[in-house]
Amino acid sequence: MKKFLIKVNGSQYEVEVEEIRGEGAAVQPAVAASPAPAAAPKPAAAAAPAQAPAPKPAEPKRDTAVPAGAQTITAPMPGTILRVDVNTGDQVKRGQVLLILEAMKMENEIVAPSDGKIASVNVTKGTSVNAGDVLVSMV
Repeated sequence: MKKFLIKVNGSQYEVEVEEIRGEGAAVQPAVAASPAPAAAPKPAAAAAPAQAPAPKPAEPKRDTAVPAGAQTITAPMPGTILRVDVNTGDQVKRGQVLLILEAMKMENEIVAPSDGKIASVNVTKGTSVNAGDVLVSMV
């Protein structure tokens, strides 16, 4: 058995790994993970084996083309679109909520920066976005 200290997401763990030698032997190391004496308690997700969630079918983005001269409203941070409150062609007022972006377990209202008309809606409910992705364009 060999002992290793492994750091995962800021938590340090002491891990024992058994090395199997010899040709033709199946490699099945015995792993016993326990927190190092000075480490924080293990996260619940690391304590029990978890199955990966089934991937959700991604909804296609709507109008991906942004008209020339249109003002774009971009995602301020990565997250998931919870709700889209506007459609292409809608008239909006400054401060009106266009959509809700969930990021870091918080619901963030994305609002219209000025009065105008929605030229394109580039996301749908459930879409994952990165910081800087175009959400909506206005003219």
